[in-house]
Amino acid sequence: MRVKHTPELTVRRAATDAGFYAVGIARLAAFGESAGERLAAFVAGGRHGDMTWMAAELIRRRHPSTLWPEARSAVVLAYNYGPETDPLPALERRTEGVISVYAQGRDYHDVLKGKLKQVAGILARAAGGADVKVFVDTAPLMEKPLAALAGIGWQGRHTNLVSRDGGSWLFLGVILTTAELEPDVAEADHCGTCRRCLDICPTSAFPAPYQLDARRCISYLTIEHKGPIARDLRPLMGNRIYGCDDCLAVCPWNKFASAGRDAKLSATEATRAPTLAELLALDDAAFRKRFAGSPIKRTGRDRFVRNVLIASGNSGSPELLAPVERCLDDASPLVRGAAVWAVGRLGGRGSLEAHALRLRALEADATVRAEWTAELD
Repeated sequence: MRVKHTPELTVRRAATDAGFYAVGIARLAAFGESAGERLAAFVAGGRHGDMTWMAAELIRRRHPSTLWPEARSAVVLAYNYGPETDPLPALERRTEGVISVYAQGRDYHDVLKGKLKQVAGILARAAGGADVKVFVDTAPLMEKPLAALAGIGWQGRHTNLVSRDGGSWLFLGVILTTAELEPDVAEADHCGTCRRCLDICPTSAFPAPYQLDARRCISYLTIEHKGPIARDLRPLMGNRIYGCDDCLAVCPWNKFASAGRDAKLSATEATRAPTLAELLALDDAAFRKRFAGSPIKRTGRDRFVRNVLIASGNSGSPELLAPVERCLDDASPLVRGAAVWAVGRLGGRGSLEAHALRLRALEADATVRAEWTAELD
């Protein structure tokens, strides 16, 4: 018996051929108001921090049809980036920086976008010339609620997507189309009474299950936050210098996950257990060269070195005092302020006083002066 090559079957085969782990289809008319209401409450409570783009795009982000009124269906594709080993033990190696698994290889936007365009082109032809648009975390689109509606997984208590077959380590891409495609069944919540993701968070960033306060989230603090990190949160960050995987790594559903197979997303020499000492020495040119093609590059050298200085202050390693002290003269106020705190943590008041006469009186930046005052006075 011949199999009818429907657009739905064609797009699933194309996604599999392109290396996607899973694919699901949702009708945009079935996308309810609850996800948009949760997002509006998140922004209204200020929990988005200084991610002003989220507030600015709130209306467009609340429903996919607002982004593209002609769209009728969403094809959601999941790409596995699972690590080969548990990332949590790296947190014990205090003189090394820990980089989130997703950022250890090439920028996933670059890896996925070409694959999505390939699949979208096949879908357009199979659906009789329907219009298509692809999205990889670069537009005001709520991918996780769409993925749940499309049956890929569900949003766990940590607000991230969880799959019964793939665990937590999934990148999401979306193809919106004007074609009316047959939808999949939405996935139910399978978290049960488990609290592991909530309880492991170092900074207590979850005020309640299914709620996140980004202002306390280490991923937000190390990647999105532009200014000095709150002093009470710094000791809780440990040696995490870019992102945080704790709530993902501890999820019991990861026992069904497999390691990612795309070599482009594998850790490189630049991101696999880098020492804090070498990262403290990075100037802007060296930073750009080291992290070319990596999502880390978008954060910028100053924010990244700020994170490294906080990790150095938390290391308890006297060997890092000298490279940290050199950052007291850095051109960036953000770096200088973090260096003052890290020196205080590593060398105590005596070490700071040795530099204070030369540097404190000359400091023009108010935030850095405040760091000196907090440490010395």
